[in-house]
Amino acid sequence: MRNRIIYCFLMGFAALMLLSACNNDQSYADRLNEERNAVNAYLANYRVVMSVPKDTLFEVGEDAPFYRVDADGNVFMQVLNAGDRKNDKAKNNEPIYFRYSRYNLATWYADGTWTVYSGNENTMDATSCSFNYADYTLPSSAQWGYGLQFPLLFLGVECEVNLIIKSQYGFTGEISYVTPFFYHVRYYHSMI
Repeated sequence: MRNRIIYCFLMGFAALMLLSACNNDQSYADRLNEERNAVNAYLANYRVVMSVPKDTLFEVGEDAPFYRVDADGNVFMQVLNAGDRKNDKAKNNEPIYFRYSRYNLATWYADGTWTVYSGNENTMDATSCSFNYADYTLPSSAQWGYGLQFPLLFLGVECEVNLIIKSQYGFTGEISYVTPFFYHVRYYHSMI
């Protein structure tokens, strides 16, 4: 009898969860479409180059274009400071620290609100953020997603960039929200 009660409770809970999920007005495809529209609306204000330069010599500065850095258009990068791309490349598994501010592009697209969503760029009391370059097996690296590491494929470690990162390459815990973000990021070597 006790097992039946537990079973009925679990089935009722599962049905309630299923119904609440079905009440969502948007499908996943709708969310992906909104994400694409938000990114495109933001990038419409800038020059966009649809591939990385063959020699990886990027235009640099606040007037530089946004470069599409992956084939599917999940990450766009504007280089503010390229660092020393010849002599200071990140090494596999090297700890890389970064400071960032992150802004929700979907909110900006919906109502024009442009506020810091999260980050540690403007506060010294925030915990440090880091990943081990090109090692996504570590949860401490994987949590940030793929997009934040893309600039280090092309630039020196001490670089500074603006990024547009779609949800699939963003924070792994937020992929299902299908929210694109604008990031301002500065990268650093470990101080140890």
